[in-house]
This record gives sequence, C-alpha cells and structure tokens, in this order.
Amino acid sequence: MKIRIGTRKSKLALAQTELVISEIKRAFPEAETEVVCVTTKGDRVTDIPLEKLGGNGVFVKKIEQLLLDDRIDIAVHSAKDLPVKLASGLAVSGVLKRGNPRDMLILRNGAEIDEKAALNIGTGILRRRQNLSFLYPNVRFSDIRGNVDTRLKKLADGEFDGIILACAGVERLGADLGGFRAICFDLEQFLPAACQAIIAVECRQNSPSEHIVKAISDKETYLCYETEKEVLRLLGADCGTPVSAYAQLHGSEITLTALLSPDKVLWERAAVSERFELAARSARGLK
Repeated sequence: MKIRIGTRKSKLALAQTELVISEIKRAFPEAETEVVCVTTKGDRVTDIPLEKLGGNGVFVKKIEQLLLDDRIDIAVHSAKDLPVKLASGLAVSGVLKRGNPRDMLILRNGAEIDEKAALNIGTGILRRRQNLSFLYPNVRFSDIRGNVDTRLKKLADGEFDGIILACAGVERLGADLGGFRAICFDLEQFLPAACQAIIAVECRQNSPSEHIVKAISDKETYLCYETEKEVLRLLGADCGTPVSAYAQLHGSEITLTALLSPDKVLWERAAVSERFELAARSARGLK
C-alpha cells in the first residue's frame, strides 16, 4: 500500500506532513508513503496581501487539482488555510489532534510594548491587527508575508519591532527564538482564527485512501473543526474577514467562543450533537 501525499514545500508544511506520516505508520505499519511537494500561487507571490491575492484558496487549489487528477492520494493542509467550500468530490476526512491554538507576539531585542507603545508590527491579517490594537491602541502595522524563518529574519534585521505568529507553527518547527522576546496571548484576550493549529487531511470522497484518513483522525478535534468551519460558512467569511472562532469539548458538551471585533465576543454552550445549531446561533449573533 503506497500513499502519495501532497503538501506545500515550506518547512512548516513538511513538518506537518511528517506528523501525518507518523500517524499513518502507527495505524498502518505496512504503508509506504511518498511526499509530493507543490509550489502554490500563495508560495510564489509573497508581496501581495492574501485577501488581494485571492484568499485562502491560493494555498490549496493547485494541490486539490492533483487530488482530482489522481496524482496524489491525500493532501495535508493547515486547516485555517482551507476555504469553506472545497473542490467538488473532495473532503477533509480527518484531522490530527489540535496543537497550541494561541497567537504569539515576537518582539525584537530592545522593543517594549505597553498601552503607549507605537511599535511597528508585521502582520497582514486583519483579525490580528484588530485584536492587537484593542490591547495596545498606539501600535501601527505593516504587511508581511513569507515563511516563519523569513519573518524572523526580517524582524532580526529591524524591518519591524514585532511580528505575530501562530504558536503551533513555531512549536512544530522548533524555531529558535533566542534573541527575541515572545509573548503568548491568552485565549481570552486574543482569540485565534477558526481551525488554527489543526492539521487537516483532504482526500477524494469514497477513495481507498479515505478509510486511512478517517482511521488516523482525532475525533474531538474533528468535531471542533466542523463547528468552527460552520461559523465561517454561515457568515460567508474568507481570509479578509476578521472573524475568530474557537470550540472546545467538555465531555458530552461543546463550547464555542466567536467574535468579529474584540469588543463583541460571543460564548455559547450546547450538547455536541447540537454543534451545528450552536454555530448557527453564534453566526446570527455576529451578523
């Protein structure tokens, strides 16, 4: 049994793919895997903000086409990069256990942040800009693109006073933050993007690979993934919409925290079986 796995070429994408391979090998020791690296539009064009480039799909469409053409069997994605609507015939059939969902502010040496600080922060994501401005009203922002190493180098070179990264990505890479000051935000003060820190595995529906993906999927994380994506779907949200959604399981119940602006946070709780109704209530409250 050989499984062809499509992924982007970045260090983070490859690290996440290795985590998927590890789970496949654990569940199916006889499986062989082949990694097929793909350069997407989002990887090629790094000087244009994502919302102007075409949204989250710029990291996905080329990989999805390989799935549709049967040139790969599964695809590994950062779940937050996936558009709500996938290509026809494809599905996210499994996810790995969620990593650290928080965001992290990384400051260069000598930079201090407080309510009066007018620091230049590198992030092109409107959600992060709104959240940080709510905490620190005097900060200003500049667009930044590129992988984690590129962003850290720009910070070290003095192009920015600070940058914002996802904690999960930094941790999965084992990135060296020596020489920087890192602040991990509490979820209560800086809610993450929907599906942040979730690794999603996409495949063709009803394909031989689908049962493999389902076998390695983390049930609790998948329920949270479904709930958070449903909020985005109901809002018609894309990467340019500053919506946050974070679900957590508590036994037979699920909680959902969502916001469109830092001063309007909604918190809902329901039985897990009512998670889509829960998402619908949150979406209505945010409109």
